[in-house]
Amino acid sequence: PLGLNESVLPTQRSSLSNAGGNFFMAGAGFSFIFSWLLMLLVLITFVLGGNIYMLVCESWRSQQLFQLLDTPGLIPGFNLSELLGQEGGTVNFSEIYRQCQRNAALWQTLHLDQRVSLDELLNISQYTGEISTAFEKMDITLSPISLLNQSQRDLLLNASRAGQPPDFTPTLEQLDQNVTQGSLLDLAAELEQLADKAGTDVKEDLKADARKLRELDKEMQTSFSGLLQSLKENIHLVQSGAAQLEAQTKAALDKANETQEFLEREMANIIKNETWAFLEELLDFFETYISWAKSRLTGDVARCKPLAQTLDNVEAITCDYILDSLNAFWFSLGWCTFFLLPSIILAVKLAKFYRRMDIADVY
Repeated sequence: PLGLNESVLPTQRSSLSNAGGNFFMAGAGFSFIFSWLLMLLVLITFVLGGNIYMLVCESWRSQQLFQLLDTPGLIPGFNLSELLGQEGGTVNFSEIYRQCQRNAALWQTLHLDQRVSLDELLNISQYTGEISTAFEKMDITLSPISLLNQSQRDLLLNASRAGQPPDFTPTLEQLDQNVTQGSLLDLAAELEQLADKAGTDVKEDLKADARKLRELDKEMQTSFSGLLQSLKENIHLVQSGAAQLEAQTKAALDKANETQEFLEREMANIIKNETWAFLEELLDFFETYISWAKSRLTGDVARCKPLAQTLDNVEAITCDYILDSLNAFWFSLGWCTFFLLPSIILAVKLAKFYRRMDIADVY
């Protein structure tokens, strides 16, 4: 537009105007020469981007892609159920994807229980029978058990016979009498009688001695009566206990004989029963551990939610970033190609108003 001047004749147009017209024609020529490359690029990117977006992205979001993959015979010779060792199984990609989105374990997702039976593989009962048979064949032999030998028995019997106390009858008869050999009260009474007959010079002394004797008798009765009674009871207790000592010793020896016979007869069975009880407790521990391992293996090990998230991330990167950008690219190039034809027409039409003419076209 800077070089265009309507008042100037076409044969006298300036170089700037002529250069503008030449550029118009050059642009039209380059468009004719290279526009097929642009059209081919638009076609290729359209076919790739559009079809991939519709076939992959749209079918992924509508789950039609999984339905297509689950179609029997889509891939000749490929069967997912047979590949996983499940004859007549119904495992498909849609089910695996949905279960992985729920963070299920691969054991449940792939139905591995149909291929590997954990109940048979981890069945401890098949070993319990062998253990029981081997345990029944076990023979327990113990060395002879001797609680008391004959010399010890004789020693106990002799000690029980030698432990008899002496005869306490004279001692008890003496304890039933007064503490002193004679009665202090009688002696005090005799002294009082002598005091009545004696002279005045010894009368008071005799009466004082009689009072002391009475006080001494009273003090002795108070001090020794409880002790003497306790001594009598202890003597009777010793006599009664000593009388039973030999019988108790014989009873204890009889119990020892019975215990020794019981141990010799039942000790092997007792050891065997207790060992089997301990073995059963160990087997219960193993069964508990196996149940825990089965529950962990089938429900917690190898959860496949990361696999589903990886596929979702791949889909997001491919569709939302790569394909969207590719589709925007061919869409923009397509509009450029669409406007290429009118631009060529306008360039050719405008060129004659800018280029310097050899002959003026006047009417």
